[in-house]
Amino acid sequence: MPHFDLEAFAENGLLREQSVRDAFARHDWEQYRDKTVHVRGCGNILVPTWAYLMTAAYLSQVARRITFGEEQSPTPIFVKTESAQAARTDNAKS
Repeated sequence: MPHFDLEAFAENGLLREQSVRDAFARHDWEQYRDKTVHVRGCGNILVPTWAYLMTAAYLSQVARRITFGEEQSPTPIFVKTESAQAARTDNAKS
């Protein structure tokens, strides 16, 4: 299962909103297409709520499922439904 590590976007141990926005705009989100992605990042730095929300907003566009929490027992926070996936495919063909 691929991981998304919010710590990778920290500067000097802090997540700064504008820097994270800029980095997310450049990030290759396609690597998570149709995969289950586990979000990490609260181990060594404080992660503000907005960072999790922004991460979920980006990942929900490509990932099949997003989980959070302990890797041994992850909590699902997003699961793409079949109808949503079909609608996205139909829109891409138009």
